[in-house]
Amino acid sequence: MAESSPTAAEEFRQHWKLILAAAAGFSFTVVITSSTGLFIAPISDEFGWSRTLVSSGISITAILTFVFSPLFGVFIDKWGVRRLAIPGLALMVCVIASLSQLDGSTWMWFTIWTAYAVTALMTKSTVWTASVNSTFKAGRGLALGLVLSGSALAQAFTPMYAEYLIRVYGWRMAFIVLAVTWGTVAILLCLLWLKDGYEISRKMRDAAQAAGRAAGTLLDVPGLSVREAMRDPALWRIAISTFIIMTVTIGLVVHQIPILTEIGVDRRTAALYALPAGLAGIAGKLITGWLLDHFPARWVGGLTIGVTSLSFLLLLLPHAPTWAIVTALMINGYAGGTKLQLVGFLTAAYSGMRQFGTIFGIMASLIAAGSGLGPVVAGLIYDIWQSYAPGLWGGFLLTLLSAILLFGLGPYPDWAAEEGTAAPA
Repeated sequence: MAESSPTAAEEFRQHWKLILAAAAGFSFTVVITSSTGLFIAPISDEFGWSRTLVSSGISITAILTFVFSPLFGVFIDKWGVRRLAIPGLALMVCVIASLSQLDGSTWMWFTIWTAYAVTALMTKSTVWTASVNSTFKAGRGLALGLVLSGSALAQAFTPMYAEYLIRVYGWRMAFIVLAVTWGTVAILLCLLWLKDGYEISRKMRDAAQAAGRAAGTLLDVPGLSVREAMRDPALWRIAISTFIIMTVTIGLVVHQIPILTEIGVDRRTAALYALPAGLAGIAGKLITGWLLDHFPARWVGGLTIGVTSLSFLLLLLPHAPTWAIVTALMINGYAGGTKLQLVGFLTAAYSGMRQFGTIFGIMASLIAAGSGLGPVVAGLIYDIWQSYAPGLWGGFLLTLLSAILLFGLGPYPDWAAEEGTAAPA
């Protein structure tokens, strides 16, 4: 008789340390994205660069992540999370700190961001999502919410922290302190506690190899192959919706400070506004995680993403009052902050875990493409029209389209019924 699966409560009691380590690791990977808006003005002023150029750093990362994410997804399936994440975090500390050495050379700028792209491939959402999905079943939605709340914490506190460091020590020292302080905590926690389903399966695979039996990927579970996933309509809907929402929301996050200063908010106040938005993001991830474990994800995701459109409308109000600005940022923090959680949950639900690393690596390519396109398009819109308004109107319409795509998803495949079979029915 097969053993009964653990309850959500039992999973959390056993693996809470993994959640804490993964959340810390993921939070560090979005520190640079969350603080870029504060570095745009001082770097532009010192070197005479356009906002499009200063925004291009994240876009360089996104382009390379788009190209190579599927390959790193294969690495996850073969090696697991721990062997990628910990070296990646250590390299990220070094690369972020090296931005302090910029001398006005655009080639140096492009080189450093190319190096950053390699570290990003080792530590992006694919890694942390795979870690949670390989470990949790009954409590997967909430576990994803807790881990991905690391990004909301970074978005809440990094702008204030970075603004203080830039104001007191200058932008060069700010890069160094951000990297060393945040990165050290993330690395230590992951060294101690990042032990997930891949690590458990590694021991089983090693035992099988020692006994002379063949062993393939780390996780021997049902699900779609990569070829089957590429033909699956549900996964196509998830992919297109993800690309759209990442493009508009990352563009808003990166240019949030300039957008607010354009409507009359000073830089220090604009940085403070990130706190309630980040806290709302944490609430959104936790609430959405619970909802995903109890209700169809197409409804949870569609409603959550659809509400994000209101944030763009509120920022378009003439002489937007404080309540409208704070509400817009909180809505974007709450709803937009769940996008990685939703795509991670939906991909696992509709593809299974058989080759999740590779399949989600393809999703991560689209995440990277949207993340890279959004900031550059937003900067280009400003450079052309000297206003962010056209981009805000576009964001409003595109978030509605993204929500409609999720509403059209069908029921989940029953992967539990496929245990012991070679392929899904």
